Amino acid sequence: MRNRLRTRFRYWFDGTMDRGTPALISWLALSSVVLIALASTLVVLFTDTDAEGNGGWPGVAWMSLLRTLDAGTMGGDTGGPVFLGLMLAVTLGGIFIVSALIGVLTTGLNQKLQELRKGRSRLIERGHTIVLGWSDQVFTVVSELVEANQSERRSCVVVLADRDKVSMEDAIRARIPDTGSTRVICRSGNPLVRADLELVGPDTAKSIMVLPPEGIDRDIDVIKALLLLHSRQWTGSRPQIVAAVHDSENLAAAQLAAGGSALVIDAEDIAVRLIAQAHRQTGLSAVFNELLSFVGNEFYFHEEPALVGSTYGLTLNAFDLGVPVGLRTGTGDVLVNPPMDTVIGPGDQILVVAEDDLLIRRCAARPAIVESAITSAPAQLPTLDRTILIGENSRTAKLVTLLDSFVQPGSTLDIAAPRQPETELSDTLVNLTVGFKVCEPTRRSSLEALDLGDYQHIVVLSDDTIAPGPSDDRTLVTLLHLRDIEESLGDPYSIVTEMNDDANREVAQVTKADDFIVSTKVISLLLTQLTENRHLHTVFTDLFNPEGSEIYLKPASDYVVPGAEANFATVIEAARRRGETAIGYRLAEHDEEPPGYGIFLNPSRSAPLVFGPRDAVVVFAEGEAAAVNDDGRSR
Repeated sequence: MRNRLRTRFRYWFDGTMDRGTPALISWLALSSVVLIALASTLVVLFTDTDAEGNGGWPGVAWMSLLRTLDAGTMGGDTGGPVFLGLMLAVTLGGIFIVSALIGVLTTGLNQKLQELRKGRSRLIERGHTIVLGWSDQVFTVVSELVEANQSERRSCVVVLADRDKVSMEDAIRARIPDTGSTRVICRSGNPLVRADLELVGPDTAKSIMVLPPEGIDRDIDVIKALLLLHSRQWTGSRPQIVAAVHDSENLAAAQLAAGGSALVIDAEDIAVRLIAQAHRQTGLSAVFNELLSFVGNEFYFHEEPALVGSTYGLTLNAFDLGVPVGLRTGTGDVLVNPPMDTVIGPGDQILVVAEDDLLIRRCAARPAIVESAITSAPAQLPTLDRTILIGENSRTAKLVTLLDSFVQPGSTLDIAAPRQPETELSDTLVNLTVGFKVCEPTRRSSLEALDLGDYQHIVVLSDDTIAPGPSDDRTLVTLLHLRDIEESLGDPYSIVTEMNDDANREVAQVTKADDFIVSTKVISLLLTQLTENRHLHTVFTDLFNPEGSEIYLKPASDYVVPGAEANFATVIEAARRRGETAIGYRLAEHDEEPPGYGIFLNPSRSAPLVFGPRDAVVVFAEGEAAAVNDDGRSR
């Protein structure tokens, strides 16, 4: 019976000790009370004179408490042997208790710090942006959100990923040392687990971005995250949710998982469309990078009641700062580069390219138009394309099909790769004639055997069968060979290449390739724009679609006389007469200078401007084959 009671007591005691630091402190406090009470009682019972001289039981208890906290207090004690012995016992017991208390507090504090380092505390924020998942894209996303929130007094970005909190914060701090007024908070947890999702306060968030993780199952993770968000019971208004899938075949499943409550973009499709549009008009990626980034110029919806009743064409030169490029009607329809006679109605908003929505300003007087500088020559007619794709990946078939919709009938396309694409393309093409040549892209002799001087455009595709880093390294070697061959041939072709990492773009500048398409960065920028304004989705859909209006870099000679002094207001007017909207220009002499690579958007309307023969105007225009220069190259 006694052993059973002892076992039950030990079980109860162990249970209380398992409750952590508060239970240990409670036991030490109880031990101190028992020690002080017992010593004080013994002093009163066995030392009448010493007890009375120190104030009786209360006074002795106070003395005992002081000795448990400070052992040196005993040095001034006087009295009989029993009193001194009991005070010594209290002091020794106090030394043990205080030492144990210090150890318990230190251990408890360390445990609390370790718990905080795990990033498992619940977030209490409002109006924050949540990023679910981790990849190299997170640095672009966070830096863009920091830039977007510069005008706000206080903002917050929260990253939830299945990684160590401290390592995530260190990585972000190393890549983005200055976050301004934006706080970046990391939490460790699996975005696919409901309990972990609750750590980042989704009910009070402004927007949620589902970032595709690294690995072959990244689309599966995105779809599951969308399912989790769609099935969640929201206590307030549902935040804006945006996501991207990398395989076009998974788009329908992702949209079904989102249930119509999220914007899901097709990363593969956008990358292919950007390559297809850029291969004939180099510099297009720099335009998209600026329009999609919060650094420089981007899209804003601006309401201007004073322009109600005017036509869209009349608004093009109505602003000092900001270039109109479209309209958003009161019914929510977005029109990019609408007909010039479209009337602006009450409640309509003007789609403007500007540095900031606070910088959009109407002009007091319309700038002067230099009529003599506007060219009267007809636009250059498009010619037949001769293009070669070097390399082959999973996007080749879709790219060839899309290229077929951009070129003139009778154009040719050759694919040069170690292996022939498995998909048969010839039966579905209308304008292109496709051929195949065996080629090892990193071998100089193999590239020389392609007779590259016969082509106008070269597109170098990245190899998606190997890791992104080594793939970019192989692409860099190919570019060096191509540029050296081009110099020996006399500059007959343009080179557009696909890169995986934007950091490699700076390294690859030495190759002097005409344009670089970094699809991962474009997708990151696009997702960030949509988290800030979901209504831009229609705008971007129109820009990447062959039907409707897209962005073109057309020869400046189509608009103004080369060498004639004009201004950008004159360029806008010349484009208006052709049913196009001019938003900027590209100067060929600056096309190798980062970060703009010769692109100037939303420039001054009245500053003097003289174009050379290789300069181009950036316009929004209806889908058509891009115009080319006399040498057959689009610059």
